[in-house]
Amino acid sequence: MSRTARIERATKETKVLVEIDLDGTGRTDVSTGVGFYDHMLGSFGKHGLFDLTVQVEGDLHIDAHHTVEDTAIALGQAFARAAGDKAGTRRFGDAVIPMDETLVSAAVDLSGRPYLVHTEPAGAPPTIGPDYATTLTRHVFESFTYHAAIALHVTVHGGRDWHHITEAQYKAVARALRFATELDPRVQGIPSTKGVL
Repeated sequence: MSRTARIERATKETKVLVEIDLDGTGRTDVSTGVGFYDHMLGSFGKHGLFDLTVQVEGDLHIDAHHTVEDTAIALGQAFARAAGDKAGTRRFGDAVIPMDETLVSAAVDLSGRPYLVHTEPAGAPPTIGPDYATTLTRHVFESFTYHAAIALHVTVHGGRDWHHITEAQYKAVARALRFATELDPRVQGIPSTKGVL
């Protein structure tokens, strides 16, 4: 069973291509034009063991918002398509990721019902690097969660360096998704009493 997807999304603001293989090895090829976001998506693929290709042309002369948002939308759509009906999966996944002084937890349910709970400390700087606004992290998870049709809880328990705080979130989400999408030989059919997710 192939759990792959390819999504192409084109608007007047961006042109996005996302390819994902949920059963990959963590190989990534990412180019959004936003350096820090490339780094985050690279970590997402590596730690989720997703083979991930992301190629984006966006209106970066305005700012990074449209590029980051539309990429997250396409990534969520690709994830949903690749996950299919989720038959045989563990459905739930969680991870706790330390990164030096930072600690982040993430928990996910492949529920088919989009819901995000996202908690991070106040006091973030305006940007990480030249063009990644720190407010975009929550927006990435909002957009991804909605289009992937999952329930996602992300909690930053502590941290000081906002590079670490942000990167640990992407890594924690990736690991939680990896565990949730793993096939469990004991699971027969769709892991829900409803019979559908």
